[in-house]
Parts: sequence; structure tokens; C-alpha cells
Amino acid sequence: MSGRDGDRPCPVTLAAAIIEAYVRTNPVPPEKLPPLLAAIGETLRALCDGPPRNVPAFPTQMMIAKTITPDYIISLEDGRPYRSLKRHLASRGLTPEQYRAKWGLNADYPMVAPSFSAQRADQARARERAKRKRTPAPSKVKAPARQHTPLPA
Repeated sequence: MSGRDGDRPCPVTLAAAIIEAYVRTNPVPPEKLPPLLAAIGETLRALCDGPPRNVPAFPTQMMIAKTITPDYIISLEDGRPYRSLKRHLASRGLTPEQYRAKWGLNADYPMVAPSFSAQRADQARARERAKRKRTPAPSKVKAPARQHTPLPA
């Protein structure tokens, strides 16, 4: 089932196998076969030629907007949701700057989900308040000046 180069299947052989399997399990009247053949041939040609020319190289702004949800950032690398992308990107050998450049994202594209970022900010504020309560305020009252006494000779 492979073509001349041995690594890619021949489209005609593929089309024949697909049609044979389809017709074996689905009753198809003879007048429906030509459109079915044309549709399968067109699909196989499109798969062999690669993506159509009108598909953008980068995700559109609408696609990018959908990757940012309140609780998660959806990775454009694998489509999975993450609260923070930094560790995920590091496991793939990318920095946030490289990720943004690779996918054509703006410099202000978030690497942390909005709710997770707010939660971390609240925790930091709470730690700062607790730290201020533990540290006593410096006294405003001046201590009396010490008298200098000369040492005996």
C-alpha cells in the first residue's frame, strides 16, 4: 500500500481501501459512488498537500482569547489547561518569551491564570500584614544621653 518512495502510501490505493471498507458496511447506490469517490480523492489530496493556504500560521486573536479562562491558561503546545504555564514550558525547553514568539503572542500575554494570580497576590498581602504585626514599631521616645566619664589614668 505504499507509493514509489516506500514511506508514503499511494493515494489511489488508499482511496480504494477506504471506499471498499465503506461500501462493505454501508449500502451505497451506484449513482452515489462518483460523488463519494470525488470527496475521498479531494480529501486525500488535501492531506497530501498539507494545510490549505488560507489557514493562518499563527492563531487568530479570537483563538488566543479563548485560551485565557478565569481559572486556567490553555497551552497552545498541547491544548491542556494549566494554572501556570512556566513549569510546563520549562519541561518543553521553552521560556515564556520563546513561547510568545513561537505562537505570535503579545508581550502582555499572561503566563498565570487570572484567579490563580489573584489568589497568590492575596496570600502575599496577608503575609506582609502578618509580618508588620510581628515587628514592633520603633520607639519615638529618645533615650537619655549618656554622660561621658573619663577613665582614670
